[in-house]
Amino acid sequence: MTTKPLLLVGANGRTGRAILIAMVRRNIPVRAFIRDPAQAASLTALGAAEIALGDLTDVSSIKAAMSGAGKLLHIGPPMHPQELEISTSLFAAAGEAGVGHVIYYSVMHPLRREVRHHRLKLDAEERLIESGLAYTILQPSRYMEHLIPIWARVNAEGVHAMPFDVTRRFNIVALQDLAEACAIVAGSDAHHYATYELAGPEALSQQEMAATIAEVIGRPVRAEAVPFDLMTEKARASGADEDRVAQMLIMNRHYDAHGFRGNANVLTWLIGRPATTFRAFVQALADR
Repeated sequence: MTTKPLLLVGANGRTGRAILIAMVRRNIPVRAFIRDPAQAASLTALGAAEIALGDLTDVSSIKAAMSGAGKLLHIGPPMHPQELEISTSLFAAAGEAGVGHVIYYSVMHPLRREVRHHRLKLDAEERLIESGLAYTILQPSRYMEHLIPIWARVNAEGVHAMPFDVTRRFNIVALQDLAEACAIVAGSDAHHYATYELAGPEALSQQEMAATIAEVIGRPVRAEAVPFDLMTEKARASGADEDRVAQMLIMNRHYDAHGFRGNANVLTWLIGRPATTFRAFVQALADR
């Protein structure tokens, strides 16, 4: 009997691609849901068994993509104003299609309702829990991979710049660990009806991260808080619309004030090994 595919929503993003690779390594067939057909070839090259074309705001295309799927992994679209409506449509379609397991890739601390990005995911979690579907909710922390876009400047200028107070602490986590956890959850029925916080193993400030980078590359690196007006200017220049710019500002101000602390125990248990440390991540980046 052919194994039903897992429908991966958000397959073409950074997170989706990492999860796709992890699923393929565990021999889980993936149907990648995308909007742009030009993305299909690269996802197929990564191992996607099937491609489903559609739009998350179009219920008919969601239903078509869901047909015949055995599982759903929904990466909630970051800062999308219609995330709750999209998630509700996906969960309803999964129920109609008889999908056996829904995995929702949420965010750590969705109860931080001041931040819409968190609040909409909390509301989506509630809808999923009350849907009657077998579910697993994954709540990842902020990624170590946020270092990658600024890596060239870190090396050239010795500046580790993020839009947060340089003393505020974050339990940042490696995307590879998160993707591995997703594949483990998708490959077993033992995780039904669970909600897992997935944080990194160290609570680090920007200053501590800069010090670790300096030790790895053998040159001084200082931490610098990016002014919010400069952050929003860069976001607009990169093509972000005004709603996204506003939500980025709210989120980063919140993190600037409170940090983003979590616990790595659950992630360590899930993946069966110690979670990746920031030093190991930086060393791997430096060795490329």
